[in-house]
Amino acid sequence: MASRVAPLKLTPRRPSSRNHFALREWALMLLMMLAVAAGLGWQNGLGRIDQTWYDLLIASSGRPARNDIIIVAIDDYSLSLLGRWPWPRQLHAQLLDRLTAAKARAVGLDVIMAEAEPAPRVGDLALQAAMVRNGAVVMPVIMNNLGQGQTATLPIPALAVAAAGMGHIGLDLDRDGVIRSVFLHEGDTLPLWPHFALKLGGEKLFQPAPAPAPAAPAVGWQRTGRILIPYAGSSGHFSTVPYAAVLRGEVAPGFFTDKYVLVGATAVGMADAYPTPVSGQSGGMAGVEIHANILAALLDGKSISAARPWQAALFGSVPVMLALLCYFLFSPRVALIATAALILASALFSLIAFRFGLWIAPAAPCIALIIAYPLWSWRRLEAAIGYLDQEYSRLDSEPHLLPETRKTGEFSADVLERSINAMKNAASRVRDLRRFVSDSLDSVPDATLVTTVDGYVLLANKHAVDYFSRVGFKKITGALLPYLFTTPDQTMPQVFDHTIEAQFNWWDLLDPAHADTFSAGVGFRNDAGMELLVRSAPCRSVDGVLTGWIVSVIDISAIRAAERSRDETLRFLSHDMRAPQASILALLELQANAASALPQAELFARIERASRKTLGLADNFVQLARAESHEYRFEDVDFHDMVLDAIDEMWSLATSKKIDIRAEMAAEVFLVRVDRSLMTRALTNLLSNAINYSPSGSLIVCALSPRHGLAGDQVVCSITDQGYGIAAADQIKLFRRFARVDVPNQPRHDGIGLGLVFVKTVIERHQGDISFASRLGIGTTFTVVLPALVDPG
Repeated sequence: MASRVAPLKLTPRRPSSRNHFALREWALMLLMMLAVAAGLGWQNGLGRIDQTWYDLLIASSGRPARNDIIIVAIDDYSLSLLGRWPWPRQLHAQLLDRLTAAKARAVGLDVIMAEAEPAPRVGDLALQAAMVRNGAVVMPVIMNNLGQGQTATLPIPALAVAAAGMGHIGLDLDRDGVIRSVFLHEGDTLPLWPHFALKLGGEKLFQPAPAPAPAAPAVGWQRTGRILIPYAGSSGHFSTVPYAAVLRGEVAPGFFTDKYVLVGATAVGMADAYPTPVSGQSGGMAGVEIHANILAALLDGKSISAARPWQAALFGSVPVMLALLCYFLFSPRVALIATAALILASALFSLIAFRFGLWIAPAAPCIALIIAYPLWSWRRLEAAIGYLDQEYSRLDSEPHLLPETRKTGEFSADVLERSINAMKNAASRVRDLRRFVSDSLDSVPDATLVTTVDGYVLLANKHAVDYFSRVGFKKITGALLPYLFTTPDQTMPQVFDHTIEAQFNWWDLLDPAHADTFSAGVGFRNDAGMELLVRSAPCRSVDGVLTGWIVSVIDISAIRAAERSRDETLRFLSHDMRAPQASILALLELQANAASALPQAELFARIERASRKTLGLADNFVQLARAESHEYRFEDVDFHDMVLDAIDEMWSLATSKKIDIRAEMAAEVFLVRVDRSLMTRALTNLLSNAINYSPSGSLIVCALSPRHGLAGDQVVCSITDQGYGIAAADQIKLFRRFARVDVPNQPRHDGIGLGLVFVKTVIERHQGDISFASRLGIGTTFTVVLPALVDPG
């Protein structure tokens, strides 16, 4: 009982929402990271990270000190000469008089004088008079917190009235204790006090957005006009002279002409020193130097303003949006490079904006990007692991087409590594299956190709490569299938299969509408005359989607030749074999009637002739069938002996026609490897034809000779008669089945046209060759060439 193979049941792939899920997940992460980036950016500064970056930018953006700003320092040198602080206010009056005489543009007296001197207040009066004489002295306003909120403390009234102006000396201290900004206007009443440097340089130099002017004094401390201080340099950057040196006249008066002079403390333990972005390892910077930097910035028109919250939020969101777009569209490697590039771009943009006077903190987008890439990579890794597990489980649940060796020792505690190993096994199975498919294609006896839906060749077995190389295509992988069949001489198929109602086009091989027609095969002839059968079958995926085509080209030339031989044989059986038997039956019917009965001798003679004719026809068929079979009995034989055997067998026939047969053979051994009986019969057929188609009294010569050449040693046998010859029109059909040659005005001979077909078949099966030359009325020569064996003697 034949075994039955169960059909494979492949699990169809269900429509999946994986792509939509990935898009939704990406959109959700995009919104989340935009919220994080915008939230962090809204603050425009994330503490120490952005402060460090800001300090680096400030430190690298120094500029030359202005030569119209001079600091008169109350330094250790002056204290050593003038005594301990506080000094008598007459000394300040003397200093102002010297500066007045030197025609200083303005003097900023950064010395707190909130309390009057004891009576009789000579110093206060002297200082008041000196301030009036100068006319450009600015006094400081300090902020105090006495438990009831901040309040402004002014100089004593006598000095306040004499001053050209007053300004607050408050500085904005960041959480890390570093002075990076200042409010240009502060106070607890309106109008707010301008900053000391702003008042010193003239408020026309820099006017922030004015605060609204309420009808009543403000309640609580107010600040407006915050700017980031664009420091020109670190401590000692501006020209500084000791207080005592000016007072003693050691500095030329012209040094202060038309200059801004700031008087303030720089002595250790006395000065109000603060850390600044440019302080570095030098410690704090004295308040008077900070005011000098602020004054220089106002005079230069330099300012650094912090970005507004919405600007910082937008700056933080744009790089994150671009990064998430790269994550979705490109590979992880490209996404990582894009993340690093966007981080650098954020820092670069912050630097460029800083150069144009806008501070925008880069930490928000950088932190968001640093968070986004690992988060997205984690989600992608989770998705990849899940997909690998799902696909491998699905693949493992399907029938295994090939035997497999179970692999051991590959267990790993790591989830990803287990998934990778599982997918590695699946990939190995796919490679084995591809190799199996490739080997299976090569084992198919027909030329077979596998193409894409569009017809581009993906796979081709060796038979296909051989066939198309013979017709001129050396490389067929990647070629377009219809062009492989199209040649300059044949653009349309030469169809001989009459089951096709109309002519087809080679592109129809790739048309699903013609799949049923081509699944059975369509016959055509190529330019070489080969008769071929082309088949085309669609290849579909598990989901039923068309994925390609399997096309095979089968050489059916031998089959078609066999069909034609069969048809000829049937015609022969229906006519030549039937005719003698019908004659015998007709004789027997005539013999039954006394009026038409023949003499017994004549009856037996006619029956004998018909029977012998039938027997001869049958014998020719049997001999031809044996010649075309594979049952040859080869042996080493001297060709000389077979020629003599054939002559002996035909001697009686030749004698009856008075024809002489002469053997012209060299006295040597002509050793060949043949089937002796079939080869002898072939030679006998050639001699028989020579006798039958030669007149009485003629000569037939059988010659045998060796031949040595590039093809090796050969035996050449020729049979030459002096017969009627063969017309040129009949020579082309001499070796065809059932083809007979009749010479006009010459005796007709019984035969069915299989004798020479038998001879040619036997010679070719012995790797030999047969040829002939004939002239009408002169005779014919048949030449047989066979490979010779080396005589071991």
